[in-house]
Amino acid sequence: MVEVRPLGDRVLVKRLEEEEVIKGGIIIPDTAKEKPQRGQVVAVGLGRLDDDGKRIPLDVKAGDSILFGKYAGNEVTIGDEEYLIMREDDVLAIVEEEKSGKKAEKKKSRE
Repeated sequence: MVEVRPLGDRVLVKRLEEEEVIKGGIIIPDTAKEKPQRGQVVAVGLGRLDDDGKRIPLDVKAGDSILFGKYAGNEVTIGDEEYLIMREDDVLAIVEEEKSGKKAEKKKSRE
């Protein structure tokens, strides 16, 4: 695979496909589906420079699962794969999955 390193505060993202839920037996063709707004960060730039020339590191890192805006980024094809390159400002949130059932049990006991 070709190594791609985004510049500045840009992020390379691979879209994550949403699970398809069919209601009422209606099948929606691929061409009519909206593209997912969730992805996984593949690579990040070094960060942007502030007015003093100091590098400001990014909040996201490779491997993070993120949410982004519907029209965020530019689509690019690298090899056979499609990616998005977007600025960190286009990232709306980092999705943090619970890693063990213990956290879920603690939350339920508090309620």
